[in-house]
Amino acid sequence: MRPEGADASRMPLFRRADGDPVAESPVRRIMPYLMRGRNESTVYQDTVFRIAAARSWLHAYNRSHADRATLFHLVAYASARALHERPVLNRFVSGGRIWQRRTVTVAFAAKVSMADDAPAATVKLEIPRDEPFEAFVARIVRAVERARAGGRSVDREVAMVMRLPGPLIRALVALVRWLDAWNLLPAWFTRDDPMYSSLFLANLGSAGISDAYHHLYEYGTCSVFGAISAPRRMALVDGDAVSVEEALQVRWTLDERIGDAFYGGRSLALVRRILEEPERHLGAPRAPLAGAARTLAP
Repeated sequence: MRPEGADASRMPLFRRADGDPVAESPVRRIMPYLMRGRNESTVYQDTVFRIAAARSWLHAYNRSHADRATLFHLVAYASARALHERPVLNRFVSGGRIWQRRTVTVAFAAKVSMADDAPAATVKLEIPRDEPFEAFVARIVRAVERARAGGRSVDREVAMVMRLPGPLIRALVALVRWLDAWNLLPAWFTRDDPMYSSLFLANLGSAGISDAYHHLYEYGTCSVFGAISAPRRMALVDGDAVSVEEALQVRWTLDERIGDAFYGGRSLALVRRILEEPERHLGAPRAPLAGAARTLAP
C-alpha cells in the first residue's frame, strides 16, 4: 500500500523502516541537493520561557507522585506534544529525499555521575501521542536508571566497535552511511540509536552550562536539537513593561530542509504554552493526571 502523501512517480528504490517519503513542492524537493548536509541547512531559534507557573505546578505535582518531575521533563514532554501536533517538524532528510517519521522519539544523554570524567549514558524513548505526563515521567526515570546501570544496548555496542582499529571503524561508519542513504539499514539497527530520533535534548544547565547552541549530527536522521540552559533571573519585556523573573532559555537547532522557519517557530509556540501554563494544558497536579492529552491549537 502506498504511504499517504507519497508521490508514486518518485518512490524510492527501497522503503525505510522508520519513515515514509513525502510529496513536496519542487523547491522543497531540491533543497537536499542544494544543501547536502544538516549543518549546512541549520536554522537557530532562541526561546525564553517564564517558569514561575511551572515551578509551582511541579512543586504540587511532586507532592503527590513518587517519580519526581523536573523542568527537563516538562520541556521534553511539551516538545513531544508539539512534534505530534505539528508533524512537519517530525521529518528528516536521507538519501536526498524528505521523509515523514512514523513515530515521535526523544533522545537525551544522562551523566552516570557528576564527575568530570564520568561517561554519559544515552536514552531514546518513543512517545505515544496521548501518553499522560505521569506515565512519561515514570518511563524516563526507569530508562535513566537502566542506562546508568549499563543496560542500554547502544552504549555496549559502541564500546565493542571502539575496540576495532581506526581504519576498520571508518570503513564500518562509511558502510552504515551508504546503507542508510539507500534505505537498507534494518529496523533493529536504528531502534535504540539516539541519532535516529525526532528530537535530541541536551540538558546542559544540569552541568552548569548555559547559552550554547548544539550542532546537528550528519550521521543519523535527527532534525531537531534543543540545548537547555540553567534557569536564571532575566529581564523580560511585555510591550512597554519590563519585569525581572526566573526564566528558562532553550536554544534550538533545526534542519531547514524539512520545513521553513515560520513553521518551526509556530511549532515551538506549543512548547511555550505547556511550559508557561502547565495546569491549563496538563491538568491540576494534586492528583494523578487524567489519561487523555488535550489537543493544542497552533
